[in-house]
Amino acid sequence: MPATLLAPAQIPAPRRLERGASMSGMTSIGLWLEKHDRFHPTRVALTDGQSADGARWTYRDLFRRSQRRAAWLRDVHGVRPGDRIAWTEGNRLEYFETLFACARLGAILVPVNWRLAQPEIDWILGHCQPRVVLDAATLAPLADDPAAPAPAVPCAEADDRTPLMILYTSGTTGRPKGAVLTHGSITANSLNTQLACDLRADDSTVTFTPLFHTGAVNVLSMPLLHRGGKVVLLQRFDAREILAAVERERVSILFGVPTTFEMLRDAPAFAKADLSSVRFALCGGAPCPLGLIEDYARRGVVFRQGFGLTEVGPNCFSLPPEDAVRKAGTVGFPVMHCEARVVDADGREVPQGEVGELWLRGPHVCGGYWNDPQATAAALRDGWWATGDLFTVDPDGYFRVVGRKKDMFISGGENVYPAEVEAAILAFPGVRECAVVGVPDSKWGEVGRAYVGPADVDPDALLAFLRTRIGKFKVPKSVVALDALPRNALGKVLKHQLP
Repeated sequence: MPATLLAPAQIPAPRRLERGASMSGMTSIGLWLEKHDRFHPTRVALTDGQSADGARWTYRDLFRRSQRRAAWLRDVHGVRPGDRIAWTEGNRLEYFETLFACARLGAILVPVNWRLAQPEIDWILGHCQPRVVLDAATLAPLADDPAAPAPAVPCAEADDRTPLMILYTSGTTGRPKGAVLTHGSITANSLNTQLACDLRADDSTVTFTPLFHTGAVNVLSMPLLHRGGKVVLLQRFDAREILAAVERERVSILFGVPTTFEMLRDAPAFAKADLSSVRFALCGGAPCPLGLIEDYARRGVVFRQGFGLTEVGPNCFSLPPEDAVRKAGTVGFPVMHCEARVVDADGREVPQGEVGELWLRGPHVCGGYWNDPQATAAALRDGWWATGDLFTVDPDGYFRVVGRKKDMFISGGENVYPAEVEAAILAFPGVRECAVVGVPDSKWGEVGRAYVGPADVDPDALLAFLRTRIGKFKVPKSVVALDALPRNALGKVLKHQLP
């Protein structure tokens, strides 16, 4: 069952536990590093992947630094259990030091999208009311002596309902909502990921997506830090730097969205890069084109397609590597501790092959939306989380993304799902990216408009191609070719910004 969101005033004052004290029946991420410090203190946890001589923190380093950060937050800024700590910096190793410090104190980390305009940032800060806002200036006091002995900061007691992070959604349909990730939901996602992907202690990944997104934090970074693996951190996407880091650090798992994998493939260094250490690539965010899967297969890299969302997981489905080509376009099956249903408007499961809304249930579901009981109530359905995503299930039980409920439009009485049309468009030679939206039409009510890139795509040839692939009512009535489509930090197309 999903955790119950606690309002700030309801968060209990935690019972302090001394180092090593038992927390039987409790879930506390504040103890992860303490455990690692005892079992494998010299194993590398985090690496600054910008260069060969970048910082390398062992699990002992990370534990001690997180203790010092926790003491500083508590003693200098008066942080107490339930207080929010806003992070407005970019991708830095200190992010994880701060996250584990918050876990130790029972505080809540709020990573803020630093790419937003200042009024948008101000709205988020006003909504979450942080005790302290961390930026380059406020982080500086602990930067001089990372090897100093760690103070003994006792671990706050936490259960699976205790909030640890608030991740604000992109807000493409209005004000962003703050998904509350709890100690329990983050731990459950880590366990689900370890089981689905068979994570090992010698695994590593490159994290280059921004740390205000769940993809950067919870797809692989936290699951690997839970498992005792290594996270190579980059400040941003740079194909050359990523490929160099893969070679230098012998990275074993790649994560990205189709767009980032395409940019890696198209980089001049890709053809000769040493990818022999890579066990597989994990792709999410959008269906992965078959051509892209085949391009990586020729380099010996197998794709695993997944699916999830900030509020649940985000690792909820996994497509076994052996099915990457045979079942391309599907996201596989629900992971171990995740239940999934595809239902109609009345919450009844739809027949096999029919389109319905995806509902999810399990310990990896978030604790609701911060300070937004209406949005929380709207998402919960008798213990299930209504995702707003449209899915089908094929005869073999594989789940397939059809699109978002809000993206579906009706043309001449027929439902049109943009994701299905977009998949067909991506099969047209030369198309690198696309998005389909419904636009008003006096005859049909709504019709499709396709935005494609690059700008030299032939619209007439594309439409002729589509008429042989999908039903006539699904074929867009117009095509707009652009140099590039607007995207967010995770590579998802921002449809509301299309011209």
